[in-house]
Amino acid sequence: MNISNFTNDVEAANALHQKYKELKSEIGKVIIGQHDVVDAVLMSIFANGHTLLVGVPGLAKTLLVRTISEVLDLNFSRIQFTPDLMPSDITGSEILNDKREFSFVRGPLFANIVLADEINRTPPKTQAALLEAMQERNVTVNGKLHHLEQPFFVLATQNPIEQEGTYPLPEAQLDRFMFNVILGYPTLEEELEVIKNTTGNYQAKLNKILHGNDILAFQQLVRKVPVADNVLEYAVKLVAQTRPNTPLAGAKVNEYVSYGAGPRAGQFLVLGAKCHALLRGNYSPDIDDVKAVAFNVLRHRIVKNYKAEAEGVTIEKIIQGLM
Repeated sequence: MNISNFTNDVEAANALHQKYKELKSEIGKVIIGQHDVVDAVLMSIFANGHTLLVGVPGLAKTLLVRTISEVLDLNFSRIQFTPDLMPSDITGSEILNDKREFSFVRGPLFANIVLADEINRTPPKTQAALLEAMQERNVTVNGKLHHLEQPFFVLATQNPIEQEGTYPLPEAQLDRFMFNVILGYPTLEEELEVIKNTTGNYQAKLNKILHGNDILAFQQLVRKVPVADNVLEYAVKLVAQTRPNTPLAGAKVNEYVSYGAGPRAGQFLVLGAKCHALLRGNYSPDIDDVKAVAFNVLRHRIVKNYKAEAEGVTIEKIIQGLM
């Protein structure tokens, strides 16, 4: 498929909606359930963002990312983050070759989709190297700039229950993730199907639905989607309401929140709403599209205070109150 063949943006938007349905069908051959998670990852890809997947072990996070990379015909790289991982282990390093010259050997960051497995297990120095790649789409090694392949996405996983030997992600890095997606347990029916498929000789044959150039073109299409002023205002006000002791903050936020979301949250709310609308066959987002992505955008950008922790007030409850 060549998106440049379309005569107008409406045709391209219809094509994206159709391709989304095909993607969901292909991914569903391997991934049982997790529809909201698949939607969030696809939205972040078409919005040129990164996603943090939080869930207990065994919920097919790695399989999900590998499957998506396959149906999108993208290069896939998996990095297992450990306490002894150095920045050069992920960015690459310069080595002395046979001609006694230094040549750069690319690290695993040089891929279209990078799975950063258990990202909170590596020290801040290595996390900083990943942060540069996420924000700038390039890495710096020995003072030289090396551009990453496009499209480029980081899909990171984090275990929410095992916190020994972990390094909490700094807020600056968390803010670079467009979405923070919580993976839940499958239903009984879904789990039965998973066990049936994974303990027999079933092997799904996946078709490639899109290619790298198509994704880059659809990213540009998302940027061109018009947004009504009232929808923009709703998104901006929603973010502003998360900031305690400011004019728009409510009593609950002032009582339970230490820090609210920054302007990047508003950007991702609008981009996410645009994607959400397009993937459902609409040409412009409404307030419901903003609400549909609000939890994933705001969840990791609101910092609770001690009172909220003591009283068991969750971030989700705070966001729900704002909407």
